[in-house]
Amino acid sequence: MQGDIPKDKLTGALRRGSVKKHVAAIHVSGKLTLLQRKLSNVLLLNAYDRLGDAQKFEMDARTLCMMVGYNSNDFDTLKGSLRGLAETVAEWDMLGADGAQEWGVSSLLSYAKLKGGVCEYAYSPALAEKLADPKVFALINLNIQRRFTSGHALALYENCYRFHRTGSTGWWPLDTFRRLMGVEDSAYYQTYKHLNAKIIKPAVAEVNKSSNIIVTAETRKRGRAVTDIRFVIKPNPQLAILDLDDGTGLRRAPVYDRLRAMGVSDRLARQWITQHGEDVVAQKLAYVEAQDDVRSPVGYLTAALRDDFKPEKPVKQVAKSARAKTLASVQQIVNGRTPTQRDADKRLFMSSLTQANERDDFERHGWMSALNRDAIEAFWRELFPNAFEDVAT
Repeated sequence: MQGDIPKDKLTGALRRGSVKKHVAAIHVSGKLTLLQRKLSNVLLLNAYDRLGDAQKFEMDARTLCMMVGYNSNDFDTLKGSLRGLAETVAEWDMLGADGAQEWGVSSLLSYAKLKGGVCEYAYSPALAEKLADPKVFALINLNIQRRFTSGHALALYENCYRFHRTGSTGWWPLDTFRRLMGVEDSAYYQTYKHLNAKIIKPAVAEVNKSSNIIVTAETRKRGRAVTDIRFVIKPNPQLAILDLDDGTGLRRAPVYDRLRAMGVSDRLARQWITQHGEDVVAQKLAYVEAQDDVRSPVGYLTAALRDDFKPEKPVKQVAKSARAKTLASVQQIVNGRTPTQRDADKRLFMSSLTQANERDDFERHGWMSALNRDAIEAFWRELFPNAFEDVAT
């Protein structure tokens, strides 16, 4: 979700003479709790690939709870958070290619419902159109957002990260900043001393500790009173591994090197991994490598992914082996997930691994990782217990 990003103030005309294409910003009230903000990002990630052609979206409720840090059965908290998103206003202020200014507001979710273990939700058509524009919304990496413990810090990160390529947010009036942090109605935070001590400094410290950017607050005064604030933004080299927006994360995937060795371009390799998921690409790659006398491996792999080529003879498995049945169940579940869901599943599972060797083995072998066999089975049993009913325990 890369593209042009705002280069001046957060709100207002957003005009600069050198900008030819329209620029846009969508602002969400800072009153969202930390978990609500995480929930909003996960729902957007789940819906993003189909924002242009689908009117509603679905996600497994247990998966959703786990991804945002709830107990997987804590549907009461999930209901409260979904209610909060439906009651929260998103506001946009855009300059179009024709030079016309557009302002609008919409609830973050037009509706949400839970039924049969599935969360169904939708965005208003106007908001969906804005969110689908890659120039509007910067991808918030889920590996990063899970590291945050403060809603104010995550709000600051989101509002700074969209400016990370320009190096500065530009000057925000303090009233705008208070609104972004969700404290505009608090008389206590009308005093800059309190705002700085309780909101700005702790949020800056957590962003610098937990994210892929380092921010520094700068203020502007009128007389002795602080009137405006901006944040200077630099990359955080210690946590740059978390920044996947530029394709760095995809290039670290083991299957990426295999694709490049075959002659697949960097762009196409990253596109395939994003679209199909590492596991599927690896399977099709192994299928193509096993064929004899292939004149154009890249072209054959393209067809294999497009038309879902499968081996004529199934891989032999031990018929009565509980382990084999478990692997088959896991593979069946994974194959039934969308590319976006597969990516989210991997990120969620990876975040639960504490040992470097476990993470390395999972990165190499995915859901077939022998070192993480028990953890993988427990992970999928938690989400899809019925899928393992015929497997001996």
